Amino acid sequence: MAESGSSGELITLALKSAGVSHLFTLNGGHIWPLLLGAEEHGIRIVDTRHEQTATFAAEGWSKVTRQCGVASVTAGPGVTNALSAIAAAHSNDSPLLVIGGRAPEARWGMGSLQEIDHVPVVTTLSKRASTLKSAEEAYALVIDSLQTALTARTGPVFFDVPFDTFLAAADLPEPPRNSSAPSPRGRACPST
Repeated sequence: MAESGSSGELITLALKSAGVSHLFTLNGGHIWPLLLGAEEHGIRIVDTRHEQTATFAAEGWSKVTRQCGVASVTAGPGVTNALSAIAAAHSNDSPLLVIGGRAPEARWGMGSLQEIDHVPVVTTLSKRASTLKSAEEAYALVIDSLQTALTARTGPVFFDVPFDTFLAAADLPEPPRNSSAPSPRGRACPST
């Protein structure tokens, strides 16, 4: 029987398999499953004091290292606070993955804490914006999102995860024999 893990752990495993080493964030309840997964699987959590700072730091990471920066922010105001940095990454062609929390799908439309439909807001500032619908799609969505962020013309990709989907479980992926996961490296560093 295959082992299972939460969407948070599956997202973390996909990030880890793609070589992501740092996650920039502001700690918040909507994203705890991802933070717990990052802690468990050795991705360094850089906890900032504001979502805008976390997302700008992830974009700065991508500029300095030539890798895809990854930020995670809480639902509602957490995502809207990250918009300036997402817009900057879009303008600067910086590969960036922003993972947002989202109010639970089961309570959508009932006025849950920080309930905002982020996707229409972020769509115009990113290469793609979407919502993770099930734990079974988590691993593949991360790999595809990183690939999209790193594909020319590089830029930001956003997806959010409803809290109940974050807690849902699916089978853990088989260990790769030959990794087809994208390298977190995007553009080649210019020669001097």
